[in-house]
Amino acid sequence: MLKKIAVLVGLLMLSQLAQAEIKIGVVNIPLLMANAPQAAEAKTRLEKEFSPKDKQLVAQQKKIKSLEEQLARDGMTMTETKKRDLEREIIAIRRDAQRAQQEFKEDFSIRRNEELGKMQNRIIEAVKALAEEGDYDLLLTEGVIHASDKVDVTEKVQDKLSKMP
Repeated sequence: MLKKIAVLVGLLMLSQLAQAEIKIGVVNIPLLMANAPQAAEAKTRLEKEFSPKDKQLVAQQKKIKSLEEQLARDGMTMTETKKRDLEREIIAIRRDAQRAQQEFKEDFSIRRNEELGKMQNRIIEAVKALAEEGDYDLLLTEGVIHASDKVDVTEKVQDKLSKMP
């Protein structure tokens, strides 16, 4: 008799859980990262910040190419001293250009990661705000293989992001 009561109570609890309404949503973070207005702003800031250095690197490459062309064109008629000096100058400029290129890549990578971190924080803020406003019990972002349009709240988060300063 005691077993039957325990099974009955268990079944009642399961039926109540099944009837409980759980609100679940799914957020496509990569889509938000690509389409958020803050992403375009970050890209513009990075371009503005790194454009002068990029132009300087391009100018350095042009100078190297020009000197190499000069060496190829006039190398046979130059004195050994002038030829050796020009070769050393090309090597020195090439070395400086490689160092500057490496510094540029490192600096750009650091700044890009900073901007991505800011974006991710804003997205998290927007997702949390949506979860609180929409009374969501669970919002998923990663590892979702399929989500129907009923539970995809990416557009709602996108709207929140567009309203954020």
